[in-house]
Amino acid sequence: MSLPDTSVPTGSSPAEVPPVEQRVPKHRIITASLVGTTIEFYDFYVYATAAVAVFPALFFTGQDDTTKLLASMATFAAAFFGRPLGSVVFGHFGDRIGRKATLVGALLTMGLATFLIGLLPTYHQISFWAPALLTILRFAQGMGLGGEWSGAALLASEYSEPGKRARAAMWPQLGAPIGFILANGFVLLLTTWMNFDSTKDAAATDSAFLIWGWRVPFLFSVLMVALGLYVRVRLEETPVFKQSVQKGEKVKTPLVDAFRTAWKPMLLGTFIMLSCYVLFYLMTAWILSYGIGKPSKGAGLGIPYHTFLQVQLVSVLFFAAFVPVSGWLADRFGRRRQQLVTNVLILVFGLSFGLFMAPATIGTGAGANIPGLIIFISIGMAIMGLSFGSMSAFLPELFPTNVRYTGSGIAYNVASILGAAITPYIAVSLNAWGGVSAVGWYLAGAAVITMIALLISRETRDVDLASINSDAS
Repeated sequence: MSLPDTSVPTGSSPAEVPPVEQRVPKHRIITASLVGTTIEFYDFYVYATAAVAVFPALFFTGQDDTTKLLASMATFAAAFFGRPLGSVVFGHFGDRIGRKATLVGALLTMGLATFLIGLLPTYHQISFWAPALLTILRFAQGMGLGGEWSGAALLASEYSEPGKRARAAMWPQLGAPIGFILANGFVLLLTTWMNFDSTKDAAATDSAFLIWGWRVPFLFSVLMVALGLYVRVRLEETPVFKQSVQKGEKVKTPLVDAFRTAWKPMLLGTFIMLSCYVLFYLMTAWILSYGIGKPSKGAGLGIPYHTFLQVQLVSVLFFAAFVPVSGWLADRFGRRRQQLVTNVLILVFGLSFGLFMAPATIGTGAGANIPGLIIFISIGMAIMGLSFGSMSAFLPELFPTNVRYTGSGIAYNVASILGAAITPYIAVSLNAWGGVSAVGWYLAGAAVITMIALLISRETRDVDLASINSDAS
């Protein structure tokens, strides 16, 4: 099968490529990059929510709550091991045939896996096949997201105006908080309507929510995928990729070339993204398990599931608000400086866990200090926005055009293994061992590692994305 013709008209030079505004409406670029990542993160968060409150009861055996939660978190982690593979597979096609077609494939992979999870029988119906199939589909979710993020980031950044690249590239980053709001808001409505209380009904498998209600958000994703496909098939290829094709810079084996010519940016990019991931999944997946967990031995706060979802929905608004702030600061002061200051904030925030989040301080059950909890988590989410917002400009800028999809995807998704896949699991174990302050020290350590990587790297704000040369260190 021949590859699609992505070249510019014969006789034209890169300088003659029509301005972006004349070729593709800006709102279409924004919508295509935002809608796709919103759907992908919606699918991801729906699973994260179910992994805490649903899957331990329906897909795993054993009487010990912590053991079942850890087993469920292990399937949650399976997606992160699929993400690097997704970045390699989709990165290959993204650097070979273009960004547009590859983004459609990534969206279909994620959407189909999520839909099928909503149809899975439980352990009580098919025994060990249930958690096995759940893990396989979770891995497929990871592959889809592994190909989605870097493509969406490249779509936004390669269409951007000079001097405004971080602000343009922040649009796909907004998909994370919007997807979170849609997923958790949907689950909140269902649990409220069905009167599901995690502190009482977690083991009551005759609850309507545990019988069929939890499936609805997974099945609903098929409608969102249809919307995303409609938006993306109307796109054109990015001008930067077209120029690369015209100049004959396209490579036959992007993965091989990425490791040959851009191994150092991949290594640095992985650790630059590390603390962002650790903070991300502490503030979304682990914090939910901690909030609704039983307060015995300090393992949790014993807050009802729907109450804690409301806390998260309020706090995630700060995540969304600070994503564009991050893009503006990165354009104004540079990516490296903006990320260094943000990681100092992450370090301080991590060291404060024991002071503000311990059960003895924040309270448990009906006596929990909900306003204090909202303030603390909102601060974490605001810092998350500052960290995550400019990454969609920073990481792609580390790589040349002909391996940019592959290189940025690998860096982003290998970081997901080190900073996200094992984070909820480690945090549950650390909390059981040394309390919530130990979890904070884990976050602080990740911030130190990221700061070292940032100090080694160079500023990328003024990098020419059309160049095949890259020296990020």
